Amino acid sequence: MTSESPSSPSASSPLLELDGAVQAEGIDAGVAAHYGSPLTEQRRLLAGGTIVDLSHHGVLSVAGPDRLTWLNSISSQELRTLAPGESTETLLLDPNGHVEYAMAVIDDGVETWLLVEAAQLPGLHAWLDKMRFTLRVQVVDHTLSWAVIGSMGDPSGLPCVSAAPNGVPLVWHDPWNQVGAGGFQYADAPAHPGAAWRWTETLVPRSSLPALRDAVRDGEVAVSGLLALEALRIAAWRPRRAREVDEKSLPHELDWLRSAVHLAKGCYRGQETVAKVHNLGHPPRRLVLLHLDGSDAVLPAHGDEVQAVRQLPDGGTEHRGIGLITSSAIHYELGPIALATIKRTVPATVTLYVASQGILVSAAQEVIVPQSAGSVAEIPRLPRLGIRTPGR
Repeated sequence: MTSESPSSPSASSPLLELDGAVQAEGIDAGVAAHYGSPLTEQRRLLAGGTIVDLSHHGVLSVAGPDRLTWLNSISSQELRTLAPGESTETLLLDPNGHVEYAMAVIDDGVETWLLVEAAQLPGLHAWLDKMRFTLRVQVVDHTLSWAVIGSMGDPSGLPCVSAAPNGVPLVWHDPWNQVGAGGFQYADAPAHPGAAWRWTETLVPRSSLPALRDAVRDGEVAVSGLLALEALRIAAWRPRRAREVDEKSLPHELDWLRSAVHLAKGCYRGQETVAKVHNLGHPPRRLVLLHLDGSDAVLPAHGDEVQAVRQLPDGGTEHRGIGLITSSAIHYELGPIALATIKRTVPATVTLYVASQGILVSAAQEVIVPQSAGSVAEIPRLPRLGIRTPGR
């Protein structure tokens, strides 16, 4: 196998040449935000009738006989028994349990494939190379050879063949639709919206993207932009590394123990914090879905401050910052919605406000991670030991 140097696509996707395509900005530059009708694209995507261009994402592989045991030893998921074609996801944490990298994982029996956001690619590749030591593993960047195409449900209708360099089609099925083995869900909603999340990501030859563009023009396949995907993702409470994670994020705060953490596996970096917070403590912040007042036609953006009203001793009130918006979108049914991380102690019944563009937008909370999250170990309180004087 030949090695490739770390890379990322330098040119915009051929699908941006389609009529109506509007390029995304910032971390998603290079692919389409929408193709002229974001709300219609949402409905079609949810119905499984369109694809989403994710060709700006990065693709790494880890080859060698030690690949699964090695990745298992450094990340949050149990990977040693991952079968060819099976999908999962895993996190790399810092020594204090904060999320550094998130990876979609699929193994084909010869190589383990890691699908990551473009901004993560250089740092992740360098870190994995540094951690190889003498193990029989090789990390290869395939971003210039393979591209990621997303869809809801069965991706078999793609007009281009999925990548299968070792005989197993590289189709990743997002595990967010259920609680994984060894995982734990904090959300106590009777019907978790993630249960209907049927997201898949398929690797295709990057050279096939022009043919995919032509197939869209010929009506053989339909496309949706990233705005459609983001709206559905937010409604499903699905965290995204590039949006929900900052330097302080613990997986507990985002309910990511549900699909990306195995609580019964062996030691890995950050595991002690994961176990302590889950068993004995509480995450300092919690993820919420906000239903936003749309009367001012203002959609808050990533990083906008979430505020709550505080009563002052003199009887007055003030708005106090208690969190930040991480993602926002206009949903075709729910209207303006957002994900936000707020302080755990903020009651679920409190009306919140988002400071955006000089306007305070009122927001109703929908609890994802409850205030009670964590402290699952029932440890009885022992009487304090010491010398007791008579009568005390």
